[in-house]
Amino acid sequence: MTFSHPTLTRLSEIQATDYGNKVAITFDGVQHTYAQMHERTLTCAAELHAQGVRRGDRIAYLGPNHPALIVVLLACLRLGVIFVPLNWRLAPPELDYQLTLAEVSLLYVAPESAKTADGLSTDVAQETVQWHDTPTSPTGPLVPAADVDGEQPALLLFTSGTTGRPKGAVLSHANLMWNSFNLLLNTDLTIDDVTLVVAPLFHVISLNQQVMTSYLRGAHMLIESRWDVNRAFDAVEYEGLTWVAGVTTMFADMLQSPRWESADLSSLRFVNSGGAPVPVSLIQSYQAKDIMFCQGYGLTETSPGCTFLPAAHALDKAGSAGRAVPFTEVEVRDVAGNACSPGVKGEIVARGPNVTNGYWNNPKATDQAFSPGGWFHTGDIGYLDDDGFLFIVDRLKDMFISGGENVYPAEVESALFEHPGVSEAAVVAAADEKWGEVGHAFVVSAGSDALPTPDELSDFLLARLAKYKVPKYFDLVDELPRTGSGKIHKVSLRTADALGAHSNPPATTTTEDKPAPTAPSKDHK
Repeated sequence: MTFSHPTLTRLSEIQATDYGNKVAITFDGVQHTYAQMHERTLTCAAELHAQGVRRGDRIAYLGPNHPALIVVLLACLRLGVIFVPLNWRLAPPELDYQLTLAEVSLLYVAPESAKTADGLSTDVAQETVQWHDTPTSPTGPLVPAADVDGEQPALLLFTSGTTGRPKGAVLSHANLMWNSFNLLLNTDLTIDDVTLVVAPLFHVISLNQQVMTSYLRGAHMLIESRWDVNRAFDAVEYEGLTWVAGVTTMFADMLQSPRWESADLSSLRFVNSGGAPVPVSLIQSYQAKDIMFCQGYGLTETSPGCTFLPAAHALDKAGSAGRAVPFTEVEVRDVAGNACSPGVKGEIVARGPNVTNGYWNNPKATDQAFSPGGWFHTGDIGYLDDDGFLFIVDRLKDMFISGGENVYPAEVESALFEHPGVSEAAVVAAADEKWGEVGHAFVVSAGSDALPTPDELSDFLLARLAKYKVPKYFDLVDELPRTGSGKIHKVSLRTADALGAHSNPPATTTTEDKPAPTAPSKDHK
């Protein structure tokens, strides 16, 4: 007798049976029960099936956080279809590349993203997202859950690499479930919990870590389209918010709010932060109010959880990303592929049922990312201490994080090279009080007759890249420092930046146009 790994094809159906009239999602003041979400899922699945969508097809969604995105996800899971949530902050050329690579059959477009969709050149069918507070029943025959196994791809999430070209990480039904199992065993999430989902749902942490885990547990989600510190306090005081996940900036916003001292935060049990080290003083402020402050480390390719630092070790292991989650192995290896001793730095590798099998239509990148035994190479540098706690040191890839968003310098450099006045360019991270890190571009001009200004370069990039990728600083230099082998020596550039060597002021169009942490306002499209 053979056993097939369980899947998520019947997720909405099972939860509707188990939780029925329990509230699953609150959005814009309107509550939606698990039964209503299933009814919407059946309607969406029937419509997709009637349009010829079948198992293995790719369906994309472009738009800010909204329950409709979750309905489309659940419908895709039911049909064995691969869901592709797109970053609505991207420029049309960036989206064109992703839509083409994924060979998307149908693109759902939220009204807020209509202008962006109009600028697409990819020949893909588009459908405007329709939403009514009261769900409509399916008009045609119900579509049964697809007969697939756990290895069936469920999500295709784009993540850039050092080449600057986005790669589509494929996550299976099993990947998603095991990631949630890992989180559930590291926390005491219950059906009575209420979580604030404010990070963009095209991100793995919000879509998988929060939404998928909460849905599997039967919890209540407050879906928000943007981060608002006062809304967060209101959710705690009036809606019994118990769990918040996000970046350090969000939790610093709450601490610095005049409402912090007087607000009743008794319902808020724990918060999760990732993406950057958390100051010990911030952790202490939350724990002083009996709020557990938890941290973790992961990537899109690991669904995302690799390690988790529970509140019990938040202070004695300050700066650590925690220990490996229950069903995932994490090691640190040297260049020869040998496991490093405690305290010795090396590349972080991971394997487990939550780790992707590879990248969409990119066997070369897949082969490069894995070593024998199924170990995925993260490209991050770290070390393990004597107790098995992981500490992140640096990134092999030059990626940095700005306002909770990953920025890949190679992609920005590639766009800069398209400017006729640029012959060479290198981008490194610069520390920034508001965004954590921002870009600092060092540019060699193509000649004295074509000297570009910082504002000209900024405007040039804004037409090609999302705003958060556009550097804050632009320095025109005679030449770029190089290693003996001729490669650009970015360590020297980072040193120059750390010493404040900005020959030009910040580009005026980008200093305040960065996206808000994890969930931008509508002004930051």
